[in-house]
Amino acid sequence: MIIWGFSCCRTSQIDKSEDSQFPTLAMDKFLNDMEKQKPIRFNDLQLRIATKNYSCMLGSGGFGSVYKAFFKNGITAAVKVLNGSSDKRIEEQFMAEVSTIGRTHHFNLVQLYGFCFEKDLRALVYEYMENGSLDEYLFHKNKTLIFEKLHDIAVGTAKGIAYLHEECQQRIIHYDIKPGNILLDSNFDPKVADFGLAKLLNRENTHITMTGGRGTPGYAAPELWMPFPVTYKCDVYSFGMMLFEIIGRRRNLDVNLPESQEWFPMWAWKRFDAGQLVELIIACGIEEKNKEIAERMFLVALLCVHYRPESRPIMSAVVKMLEGSSEIPKPLNPFQQLMDGIFPGHQVQASETNTNTSICSSCSVMGIESGIAYGTHIMRKYEAEIASRNG
Repeated sequence: MIIWGFSCCRTSQIDKSEDSQFPTLAMDKFLNDMEKQKPIRFNDLQLRIATKNYSCMLGSGGFGSVYKAFFKNGITAAVKVLNGSSDKRIEEQFMAEVSTIGRTHHFNLVQLYGFCFEKDLRALVYEYMENGSLDEYLFHKNKTLIFEKLHDIAVGTAKGIAYLHEECQQRIIHYDIKPGNILLDSNFDPKVADFGLAKLLNRENTHITMTGGRGTPGYAAPELWMPFPVTYKCDVYSFGMMLFEIIGRRRNLDVNLPESQEWFPMWAWKRFDAGQLVELIIACGIEEKNKEIAERMFLVALLCVHYRPESRPIMSAVVKMLEGSSEIPKPLNPFQQLMDGIFPGHQVQASETNTNTSICSSCSVMGIESGIAYGTHIMRKYEAEIASRNG
């Protein structure tokens, strides 16, 4: 069976005469390649054949399951079969992914090959990423990537997000930037994936009013969990939180550790504010040769996670700062609102005299009760854990 869009270039019958109107082999290949850049519509049978009846599962989650697929022309792909609590939710995710990633083309964005939308199957066909997701190399035993490669992954991811925000005809907000959504190809080059929450935004519209929480607690910007206007800067915040995890090679908050540990971004800010950035780098097990790169990454992370969206840099500026081609301004306290009990758009009332109470109340809204803290002052044992790991 020939699968539309993945068939090999047909053999052209070329008239040798000078008056021939048939395309040359080069033009024929060019036209076929152009056609392949459009998302292809597959049917259920085609995907069952390619996945060998869904026999090789790559992973699963709340969105559904992902299977490895092999097409007859040698292309390997990943088929994401959508499922959910309702047909409406599946359709919303399907449309979000096809309408956003289906119209983009960038080295640091995963490529959408095609889709299937039938009564019993809603699926998306993506390029296959040989080395899985970034979280496997940060949070699990497979911590084999050297720091220079982690820096390259951070820069590549920033380039992908900058493209979504600044170079597409319509700005695309991802809403769920985190290590699990950064995939790595055979060369460990990063590609932003999973656009199930993404939204298109006309450039004349600067804000979006959210009707409910969006994103993953621990990475989602404060404004996403509160009834205030949202901008594309929420992706910048999420990238900053992920950057902290890339530097530390661990979660910002490990729920499996005692609650005496301190939230890593807050701990990093305290060290920076006390002039102890070098000690912070040493505590993270970063070698002397990577000291300058690590300093840039820490400073950029602090800039990105500022509680005020307008104080966060745009992603093209983040790329330049990470690469060292642009000066990095001194970060202000990105967590001042935690100390004052104030969040974007929140006016302190006279009754809010107990700072700790107001902080806990606000943090509860942002998903702390789910086990991933945004701003509670825990994680006292982080330094001890780093010392024991490197000792």
